[in-house]
Amino acid sequence: MRVDVAAVVVTYNSEDHVAELLDSIPAAAGGLTYSVVVVDNGSTDGTLELLDRRTDCTVVRSTNRGYAAGMNTAVAASPEAESILILNPDASLDPDCMPRMLEVLRKPGVGIVAPRVREADGSLSPTLRRGPTLGRVGGLSFTGLPAFAERIEDPREYETEHEVEWAVGAILLVRDECYRELGGLDESYFLYSEETDMSLRAKDAGWATVYTPAAGAMHIGGGSGESSTTHTMKILNRIRLYRRRRGPLLAWLYWALTVLTELRRALLGHDKSRPTVRALIQPSRRPPQLGANSTLIPR
Repeated sequence: MRVDVAAVVVTYNSEDHVAELLDSIPAAAGGLTYSVVVVDNGSTDGTLELLDRRTDCTVVRSTNRGYAAGMNTAVAASPEAESILILNPDASLDPDCMPRMLEVLRKPGVGIVAPRVREADGSLSPTLRRGPTLGRVGGLSFTGLPAFAERIEDPREYETEHEVEWAVGAILLVRDECYRELGGLDESYFLYSEETDMSLRAKDAGWATVYTPAAGAMHIGGGSGESSTTHTMKILNRIRLYRRRRGPLLAWLYWALTVLTELRRALLGHDKSRPTVRALIQPSRRPPQLGANSTLIPR
């Protein structure tokens, strides 16, 4: 049976949040037909027990092959659909969120739609991003200058519907045709940068990513926590993404600027940056899940 929206979720030790997400989906769907598939990436808390008690989703047990692989598995286990709703387990959707996003997705050339997201305290979550450049590698979003800031902080940018380069992947509605044309999410990233890569590849293929303030959602963020390992993955994957798009020569500069940025953070007391610096200059120290320990500039 074909549905309007195939909602897909990947959980990993998500028992504190996923129930709220699943509870929000019926009202968020409005009058649309939908399915819900949850892939669990080997949780060791009570996530699976919680999911097994529910009757409103299909649960797929998996080993932890990464977030992108989990999402692709969930899509493969879903019925045929017009659109795919990518959801983090620590998100929740406002009523009628899905039809409002789908209305935008149905516009010609739109492949991905991002809603207006708020934090748990109700404040705006700045989820819109500019593409990676050498100028933006230093994490200088506080300047507010587009040349140096990847994250878009200006509240005025969140008041109107418009095309963006990419958006944080906690809640994204993707046209099924676009998702399949791209071959799904790139599983080589394991964790982080997969949504950046998807939007940039979609744009290469002629599909726009569009933000709409008409649809609302909440995202707690960090529902599975961040460790020094996941921080290292995040930084390494940014370099990999840049290298794949701009080539090895510019990637050397991007890597060097990243080393300096993480070294500065480490000196300022950011404990997660210390092992990241070591992993940047010693490939053998990198998380093996990335398969990025054979060259100094991660591929």
